[in-house]
Amino acid sequence: MSNGYLLVGPMIENSSRTIEKALAINLDSQIYGTICEIGAGQEVARWFFQAGATAGTVAKTMSAYDMKFSDEIYGHAPGQRYVSRFRLEQMLQREFDLLLSRIQGEKATGTRFFAFANTVCAQGFQKREECHGWVGVRFQMYPQSDPDEIIIHVRMLDSTNLAQQEALGILGVNLIHGGFHLANVPQNLLVGLMDNLLWGRLEIDLVEFNGPNLGAVDSRLMALELVKSSLTRAVLFSPKGSVEIPADALYRNSSLVMRGKFQNVIKSDLDRFIDARKRFQADIQVNHGIGEENILCIAELTMAQTGAIPQVDVADYLARVMRLTDSGFFVLISEFYRFFRLRQYIARYTTEPVALVTDLADLGDMFCEDHYEGLAGGILEGIGKSFPPSTTAYVYPAMSEPSSLADASIKDNVRHVLDYLTSQNQIVLISSCDVEDDE
Repeated sequence: MSNGYLLVGPMIENSSRTIEKALAINLDSQIYGTICEIGAGQEVARWFFQAGATAGTVAKTMSAYDMKFSDEIYGHAPGQRYVSRFRLEQMLQREFDLLLSRIQGEKATGTRFFAFANTVCAQGFQKREECHGWVGVRFQMYPQSDPDEIIIHVRMLDSTNLAQQEALGILGVNLIHGGFHLANVPQNLLVGLMDNLLWGRLEIDLVEFNGPNLGAVDSRLMALELVKSSLTRAVLFSPKGSVEIPADALYRNSSLVMRGKFQNVIKSDLDRFIDARKRFQADIQVNHGIGEENILCIAELTMAQTGAIPQVDVADYLARVMRLTDSGFFVLISEFYRFFRLRQYIARYTTEPVALVTDLADLGDMFCEDHYEGLAGGILEGIGKSFPPSTTAYVYPAMSEPSSLADASIKDNVRHVLDYLTSQNQIVLISSCDVEDDE
């Protein structure tokens, strides 16, 4: 186990399924394109060559690992960020345009052209904490039509370079095949991306559809489908309502998080959050020298609270997301039931302070031993993961709740843990008179 994920070596559950997809593309006389890969070998192209009959499908495969060569081919990479969405889009545009200019006149009028590209940061000789990449395909759904495009951001979770290369290759085949055969039902395309991959090898935290046909697909709904289908642990929306890469948004920023169902955005929630932000800002300014501009205000909703994830209504979640982003929040939609999973997720991307805005009822749940079944260290392990250094919970009682931690629903045998965290100012009870409650 590593980072909470099952790690597997270079093993394929049933390699024939991937071969069959690659061969189906190769044998389709209408499909023709290029495959360009940077950062993890030529694993996508390898599947097509291994399937046979590749000459009828692949015009060119290429890697441009040297930065100078890459810049000469695709243009300058701003900030020398070669593993970026910008670089992927440069690759897709360059290769697709080049394909049409050189080949279109030589092919039958019924040909559908494509360009596949990826640029990734895979495991190397020097171990990396975060292995990730951008993967995309630009393709014609119909002959001579303007191209559609599917772009995804992927985290690679295998522990070795070889296993990551293999997983990326399978993902690429699934994406090309899905674009041509499943794009009319985007939910099926998303699920198909993980075909022949064991759970825990890859995580997809962003997907976007563009073009004359796929542009009508709401990428925000598709982001929620990623969580619903367990293709990712969480997706993040910016206050503008767009899907963000969590690693980019959270990096070097402090997080103030409020969990809830948020069927509506009510005044008492906003009052508590505003009050907590003032307290959090004062604390991190004094103790860490962090300014207000480096605080992300996050509202988090978990699909796990609703029970069986397949029954989740993503349209309802999107409506809640939009209400919260309109109020200025980043919104994290997750599959985390327990708070320590959320805390670990944030710690994946930043070491800066984190604060939770909660109430006495939820605090009581956090100190319920039943919530930590399955952890070797039980509640002590769970609380330890919930409150690492630089983590604070601001606890706000409602008018109907007790106003003292002594009255909270917490068993006596774990109260000493609560007392310790309180003495360290990691749990701070806010008097009910400090905020206005509209209940």
